[in-house]
Amino acid sequence: PPEPLPSPFIVFSNPKPELPLKPSLLIIALSSPSLHIFHSLPSKTLIGTLIIPELPFSGNTVEPSLQDKSCNIYSLSDNNNNNNAVLLVSVQLPVPPERSNLVSRLLVGQDIVPARVIILDSIQSRNFRGRLSPDEALAAKLETSSEKKAAATSRLSLDYFPSGSVIDGLSASLLSRCQLKNIRGTLVVSWPEFDPSVVRFLGALLKSIVPSLDIKSVDKDLEKYSSRTGLKRDAWLDSDLYT
Repeated sequence: PPEPLPSPFIVFSNPKPELPLKPSLLIIALSSPSLHIFHSLPSKTLIGTLIIPELPFSGNTVEPSLQDKSCNIYSLSDNNNNNNAVLLVSVQLPVPPERSNLVSRLLVGQDIVPARVIILDSIQSRNFRGRLSPDEALAAKLETSSEKKAAATSRLSLDYFPSGSVIDGLSASLLSRCQLKNIRGTLVVSWPEFDPSVVRFLGALLKSIVPSLDIKSVDKDLEKYSSRTGLKRDAWLDSDLYT
C-alpha cells in the first residue's frame, strides 16, 4: 500500500509560541474578494503559515503575494495592544477535499482556539438553488448554534443561505468544526466571485466587526475584479466607509 501522506501542520514565526493561540476572533478568507482585502490591509503581522506537505512551494514569492499558493496566518493588534486578539487566515491554496478536516482541526480547536470564527467564501453556482445574476451582488450566511444564541446586536445582519442550496469543501468543514467545538461561527458566502461591489461590501462588513481595521487601501486595483462597469449596487454597498 502507498505510504500515508504526512499531516498538514502550522509553522509559527515565533519558534516557541504559547499554544494554543486564543484569539477573540478568527477570520478565514477563502473567496477572491476577501483574499484581496486581507492582502491590502497594512496593519497585519505574519505569525505563521499552514503547510500541506504534498502541495509544492515552487513559484511562490519571498514577500506575500495574491498569486502565491499559500495559507498565511496574520495577527491584528487591538486597541489594548493584545497582539493576537484578532487573527486572519488567507487560504490561497487549493485544499484537497480529503485534507479539509485535518486543516480545519489545525485552525479551529487545535493550534488555535478562537472565541468566534467568521469564514468568507464564494457561492458556487452549481450548488445554489435559484437564479444567480452576474450583475447583482448577493451575500448570505450560515451560523452555528452558539452563534444563533448570541446577542442579536453582535451577529451579522444578513439573510440566511437558502435551504436546498449546498456548501461544501473547506468552508463547510470549518463551520462544522466550529459547531463541534461549540464555538460561535458564521460562514458568509457572496456572489459574484470576482466583483468590485463584493469587495466593497465585505470591506464594510469587516469594518463593522473590527472597527480599528484600516480598509482605505482596499479600493486599490479594484476594477481588475470585473471588466463590467455600471454594475447594479445596493445602498449597503455604497457605504460611507468608502467616501
